Amino acid sequence: MSYTYFLHPQAVEDYSEAYAWYEERQAGLGERFMKAVRFKIDEIVQHPETYGSRGRKEFREAMVDYFPYQIVYKIHKRKKLIHISSIHHTKKHPRKKYRK
Repeated sequence: MSYTYFLHPQAVEDYSEAYAWYEERQAGLGERFMKAVRFKIDEIVQHPETYGSRGRKEFREAMVDYFPYQIVYKIHKRKKLIHISSIHHTKKHPRKKYRK
């Protein structure tokens, strides 16, 4: 049972900044980052309850493969909607990953 997803505007900004940073370091690395994030979002959309919560119980966290980022999201079961709060670098302050 597939859900739809919505990216918080600041999550889009996080995603774009990370892409640019990786692409600046090495050509093609930003694309690899984007593919890894898209793959993880596809997994979340297909099976949203696979990943658990760590901090706040209403949020769930899924680590992006090969990159130090996690996707922080909430599930709205009745609406069949995944709200992606942030695409958070694991070295940044953890409280900044929870957005409503």
